[in-house]
Amino acid sequence: MNKILYKSNSDKVICGVCGGIASYFGFNSNILRVLFIVFIGVMFWVYVALVFLMPTNDSL
Repeated sequence: MNKILYKSNSDKVICGVCGGIASYFGFNSNILRVLFIVFIGVMFWVYVALVFLMPTNDSL
């Protein structure tokens, strides 16, 4: 079974990147959001890149 990394349509605050990553790896999305805030200097640019690079899962 191939898992594909998608932005989440249901678990999103801004664009669904953290919800999609958390769903892919199977953990709580709030933990990932806190990590993005703690490491905001580097993670901001990673988040912006993922907003444009990650596809949206339209099947949900």
